[in-house]
Amino acid sequence: MAQSVAPAGAGIPAVTPLPLKVVAPWAVFAGLLALVLLYFVGAEQGATALVSGESIHEWVHDGRHLLGFPCH
Repeated sequence: MAQSVAPAGAGIPAVTPLPLKVVAPWAVFAGLLALVLLYFVGAEQGATALVSGESIHEWVHDGRHLLGFPCH
C-alpha cells in the first residue's frame, strides 16, 4: 500500500519560479481593478458618486447586498 504509481523522478517536470518583474505588473493591475470594482459596488451612490444618476447603482445593486453593503 505504500507503493507509488510512478517511479521517483519519472517524467515530472521541474517547477520554475516566476521572477518578480513578470508578476509585479499583473499584481498591480489586479489590485487596481479590484479597488475600482470595490468602489463601484460599495460607494458609488450619493455624495461620493462619480457618475450622475442611478445607473451604476442599479447595475451593482445585487452585488451590494451579496457583499453586505447597505444601500436602502
